[in-house]
Amino acid sequence: MHGIGNDFVVLDGLRAELPPLERVAAALADRHTGIGFDQLLVVRPSGSADFRMEIFNADGSQVEMCANGIRCFFKYLRDAGHTAADEVRVETLSGVVIPRWAGEDRVTVEMGPPTLAPAKIPTSLGNPASEGPVLAVPLEVDGRTLEVSAISMGNPHCVTRVDDLNAYPVGRVGPLVENHPAFPNRVNVEFVQIEDRSRVLQRTWERGTGETLACGSGACATAVALILQGRVDREVSVVLPGGALDIAWNGGSSPVFMTGPAASVFSGEIDLTALAGG
Repeated sequence: MHGIGNDFVVLDGLRAELPPLERVAAALADRHTGIGFDQLLVVRPSGSADFRMEIFNADGSQVEMCANGIRCFFKYLRDAGHTAADEVRVETLSGVVIPRWAGEDRVTVEMGPPTLAPAKIPTSLGNPASEGPVLAVPLEVDGRTLEVSAISMGNPHCVTRVDDLNAYPVGRVGPLVENHPAFPNRVNVEFVQIEDRSRVLQRTWERGTGETLACGSGACATAVALILQGRVDREVSVVLPGGALDIAWNGGSSPVFMTGPAASVFSGEIDLTALAGG
């Protein structure tokens, strides 16, 4: 499946018993000898919501939340017959997230409010004892000073504005920011160019994966950071290499809403026991 080019393999843990997935994820992620994906999504039962979504990066690490992923996850649940509801509650490592069917393979996700307190993102930028936000602060990387903002949308993000997005060395700067000591859990990095108050362009370096065609939670973090700085309106289109997402946020403790497409590419079967070392 993919959400504006951010691609996923979905494993159904409701229909089959699955082996431990850390080694499986890394093997499946290889685009030459496996299937290839940005992230692996796993459908599980939940004791606190309708379903639980587990997310593994291409390097086998598990992460808290993926906004493009949850749109695909919800479409899969409907396509597989696990639910016919237009709204479900999905347990993630970052809490319960609520996707809503918007018609024509589009999903609106209530992402919850952004986390702005440095200690909860987590980051050592700004004043770690404060409630934030961490906006437009300097970060020394690769012999240059970046102006960055730190936001968590259930997973940590670092947003920096650039003048020429196409020419920017995302592949060099991205991993340096991802692994910067200011972010103890590593961080997803958004490089952003503002076109006007209703439209911004974004490229994303995802921790544990690399540059991807899209990042939904990153688009939400970008919108929040720019809204807080007064640079864009409260409803903004974030255009990524794979397509556009519509983000809306009323500020304060209100939730961020993200709307975008989800698409199925193909389905099949694979023996996971050999990949898991069984």
